[in-house]
Amino acid sequence: MARISGVDLPRDKRVEVGLTYVYGIGPTTARRILTATGVSPEIRVRDLSDADVTKLRQEIERGVRVEGALRTEIAMNIKRLMDIGSYRGLRHKKGLPVRGQRTHTNARTKKGPRRAIAGKKKVTK
Repeated sequence: MARISGVDLPRDKRVEVGLTYVYGIGPTTARRILTATGVSPEIRVRDLSDADVTKLRQEIERGVRVEGALRTEIAMNIKRLMDIGSYRGLRHKKGLPVRGQRTHTNARTKKGPRRAIAGKKKVTK
């Protein structure tokens, strides 16, 4: 089993897809890493040699910010927005959509389940 950046890659998937299981590596970055290391994207993770795994690990450490470091950076960016009191920071603080989506209806993923308002009855016809 190949372990890269603290993540066990799925054995039966192609290397190109398996690398995307690491937080911070998408399909494009995975392809770039594979071309830089010379590893074929067609082979399966279980067929990787130790040398290939070492090359992939070194390339990722050298050129890509992944997992814990990336999560920390994103959290710090959001905290900075909240500290300076920007509009985006306030939306993060209130738990509302940040990128201009409507909230009159929808936005249930961000806002959470509906809460009943005490004393308000639905109008019946």
